Amino acid sequence: QSQLVESGGGLVQPGGSLRLSCVGSGFPFDQHVINWFHQAPGKEREGVSYISRSGGTNYADSVQGRFTISRDNAKRTVYLQMNNLKVDDTGIYFCAARRYGVRNWNRPDEYEIWGQGTRVTVSS
Repeated sequence: QSQLVESGGGLVQPGGSLRLSCVGSGFPFDQHVINWFHQAPGKEREGVSYISRSGGTNYADSVQGRFTISRDNAKRTVYLQMNNLKVDDTGIYFCAARRYGVRNWNRPDEYEIWGQGTRVTVSS
């Protein structure tokens, strides 16, 4: 069974940092592209950061320069380093995967495998 499990969320003050992890199992991890999506309270999921099989990356404008995505295929894990967090970053973060690639990296309907999400709260 294909599965993604996120962890690393929590409560942090504005300007703080968190590192999210997304661990995959039950599928050929290195053949999948991975994206992190953010769902703010009352809003739809939005693509945050994408990493290709070869390590190429894309970022939403809102997180460019603050977030860094990386992957370790040996550990079957994708990380999202989140620095200088803002109140607007609050929400649930989901990782999602699709085999080989996607046409539009920030569209949720492009992805086949989803995790259950990890909650991030940025508040003073």
